[in-house]
Amino acid sequence: MNAGFRRLADYLGSSYWFVPTVMAIAAVLLAGGMVALDTMVGSSWMDDYAWLYASRPDGARQVLSSVGGSMITVAGTVFSVTIAAVVYASGQYGPRLLTNFMRDRGNQVTLGTFIATFLYCLLVLRTIHSAEESGGYGFVPNLALLVGVLLALCSIAVLIYFIHHVPSKIHINSVIEDVGDRLLRGIDDRFPRFIGSSPDDHADTVASIPATFRDDASIGVGEQRRIVAAKETGYIQFLDDEAVLKLAGKHDLILRLQYQPGDFVHVGRALIEAWPPEKCDHACVDDLRDVFSIGSRRSALQDLRFLVDELVEIAARALSPGVNDPFTAVTCLDWLSAALSDLAGRSLPSHLRVDDDGALRVIAHPVTFASLMDRSFGALAQYCAADMVASLRYLNALGEVSLDCDEPDRLATIRSYADRLEDLAAEALKGFNLTRVRTRAADLRTALDQPDYKRRLRDGTAWLAGTA
Repeated sequence: MNAGFRRLADYLGSSYWFVPTVMAIAAVLLAGGMVALDTMVGSSWMDDYAWLYASRPDGARQVLSSVGGSMITVAGTVFSVTIAAVVYASGQYGPRLLTNFMRDRGNQVTLGTFIATFLYCLLVLRTIHSAEESGGYGFVPNLALLVGVLLALCSIAVLIYFIHHVPSKIHINSVIEDVGDRLLRGIDDRFPRFIGSSPDDHADTVASIPATFRDDASIGVGEQRRIVAAKETGYIQFLDDEAVLKLAGKHDLILRLQYQPGDFVHVGRALIEAWPPEKCDHACVDDLRDVFSIGSRRSALQDLRFLVDELVEIAARALSPGVNDPFTAVTCLDWLSAALSDLAGRSLPSHLRVDDDGALRVIAHPVTFASLMDRSFGALAQYCAADMVASLRYLNALGEVSLDCDEPDRLATIRSYADRLEDLAAEALKGFNLTRVRTRAADLRTALDQPDYKRRLRDGTAWLAGTA
């Protein structure tokens, strides 16, 4: 159930209707409460203040009509501007960034403010009546009228904020910063956050993997497992890792996850394989299926690769011949290098997860440093190689990532991407541009080949952190 709730919360957070609806309901409740308070208190208390005075029915109606009418008009304008900004950003930066703009709380609150003010004025307006209309007893909710005027002032302030917020939000640097910040927060939240605890003795844990899950399993042994098949088609948006471990311990199972958040799955595909099969009954299968939340699109809720893909998409579009904006690609490379540097200094989880008693429970597909490097720098190499500015910053970004690497295999991965870029640049660049890229690549390889490569890179601050 947790997976379903998390998916619902993510959906509500990225919708334009939820926050305005909540604010509209609050406005209805506020209108009813203020009218009731006016009924009990009356308006005689205003006579004690020189700057306040009780309004007559005609004047109160005119004020509320003006405020309510102008608010619904402004709300329509704001909605049009928001949609235009979203369409522009979607076409300019990529359709997958549409959710980021819809998630923006400033736009949601702005729409909600104008709608709530309109509803408040409308509901208060209908309670005003003169003595002639009610048989000798008139009623003007002056306190509610005062609150309506205050809401109008708040709406003006929100409108001023919105005029500034929209252009600043669709600025390309703000778009990239938003994605990059979410990626850094996602890395910080997920690592080290594992399914279960990391095994102390990896060799013993590997030995406890059931024969049916081994690559050399025979046909008969390989079929000794219970398949938990998907009943929906779409992208895995959320996986309740804690529930997986609890179910494995509760039923004394070893579970192998076939997919991770961000993967596409269709009906009938195996989500989880369980061993021993006789311990996984129909109720257990239903519970295991519920730990997955599947939707029509990818979500950044648990999928770090999705955020990486968004930065790659922006950079690739910027380096396309029709746009030719290498400095936007440079900004994406800077944020990718920050994220990969953060990841390079962390201990990533094993694919084997054990419970508190040290028993193997889950065989997962964890995110690895090499996979994210391939997803980011590997995907951008072909685009950056065709532009000298982007190529130089690409190599600088690799140098930044290497400053946080201590493991030889990760350094070898970084060096391989420097070699790959140089090979691609040799096909796309010529003359002076190619010479500069080769010189920068040689400098990076020379530094990485030395035992004190971090000092050498730090001493070369002008090379490492300079502009491309």
